[in-house]
Amino acid sequence: MSRHTAFRYCLDPTDEQRTVPARHAGAARFAYNQCLAMVKTALTQRRTDPEHPVPWTRFDLINAFNTWKKSEAAGRTFTVDPTGVATVEVTGLAWRDQVCQQVFEEAATDLGRGLAGWSDPRSGKRRGRAIGFPRFKKKTTSTASFRLRNKHARTGRSAIRVGDDDTPRSVTLPGLGQLRVREDTRRLRRMLTTGRAKILSATVTARAGRWWVSVSVEAADLHPAHHHPARSPDDHGGWVGIDRGLSAFLVAATSKGPEVARVDNPPKPLARGLARQRRLAKALSRKDNGSHNRREAAARLARHHHRVANRRRHFLHQITNQLVKTHDRLVVEDLHVAGMLRNRRLARAITDACWADFGRLLDYKQRWRGGTVVTADRWFPSSKRCSACGTLNPALPLSDRVFGCGCGYHADRDLNAAVNLAAWPTLRRQDPPRSPDLRAGGRATNARRREGTDRHPMGTGATGPDDAGTKAHTPVGV
Repeated sequence: MSRHTAFRYCLDPTDEQRTVPARHAGAARFAYNQCLAMVKTALTQRRTDPEHPVPWTRFDLINAFNTWKKSEAAGRTFTVDPTGVATVEVTGLAWRDQVCQQVFEEAATDLGRGLAGWSDPRSGKRRGRAIGFPRFKKKTTSTASFRLRNKHARTGRSAIRVGDDDTPRSVTLPGLGQLRVREDTRRLRRMLTTGRAKILSATVTARAGRWWVSVSVEAADLHPAHHHPARSPDDHGGWVGIDRGLSAFLVAATSKGPEVARVDNPPKPLARGLARQRRLAKALSRKDNGSHNRREAAARLARHHHRVANRRRHFLHQITNQLVKTHDRLVVEDLHVAGMLRNRRLARAITDACWADFGRLLDYKQRWRGGTVVTADRWFPSSKRCSACGTLNPALPLSDRVFGCGCGYHADRDLNAAVNLAAWPTLRRQDPPRSPDLRAGGRATNARRREGTDRHPMGTGATGPDDAGTKAHTPVGV
């Protein structure tokens, strides 16, 4: 079984090469907008002609753009001979040979994915929240980015190469040539040399005033020495519950009760850098629109946000690596993060903790090592259930950080929740799928109906227009 991963490096182009990534990113944005314009034009024509074709899939968009870039609509020149006769010469897109043609194809592919994401939920092909229709990309607001696929020549040489021509810290991209990078590429070069990795594509993105390249590879599985030992089918133990929080980032414990990991002092990069962020944001707001000083202030603020994100990402990688290396069976709780962010008092702290990204990293890293990550039911009362006797305390407030039970059991609230999560794989067949606390969530059965509302069909006891005196009557004599 193979796995997909990526290696990201910061580009260090020369003075002559600095405009090349920007040119390719602009070409990708132009192709995306042109394909979207063709789709909207075809949809408008389809209102009058139902048989008019609309390019919708990836291949249709690529073919439509390739036809357009060589047509008269993309470019033409007028020549006048000495007799005064003018002739039209179709040139097509004049600058299309200055960039790699894959940039156009990948931009059309991205638009095809966006169109599929808009239409699939509405046609029932995909479940989940529907997304909006694709919009045009602006140069000032959209992220400058483009993607290149790796192709092999007839000689077998790869188009995307790392460490070529005895330059270890370099990446060679089609259409851009060899670009130096700041980081060491030894790990990726070693995997490519031994045949344990194959380059699929490379994505170049502008972030915080620098260009970054992300090389996507299809790599072999981790070495068997890094895999967790296989368990027998009769072994149902070894589970470790992970409770995430704000006062303590996480508390991990086994079902027997011992605490195996605790992180009490997370870096909190957003909270620590908030004063600097406010100062930079105020400095940006004082600059005139379109001025050079405003661009410099925006670049300083962008570098600060990038630094905060890097600190948070580094911390999450450290914690998840430690957990997946030491435990093969993990249980995490299914948190409704989007709903929690509606609490304006805790939204900033929850965002800084990045619970959703933590669960994503933990899941794929554990699968790489042959372990298991189980997500407990969202309505499982891990914090309000006694891990010793199983008694529920639905009235336990969030301010109580010590859990106490009538059986005499007292423990830290987060530790008690972690122990309950570790025991959830054996309790999920016994406990109901929802919490018995009616205030925990679900459909409201005794909610009062506001007077005068007409959002739902009329029912018994509902206030209608006649009762509220809001019904419009026809004037007499009309």
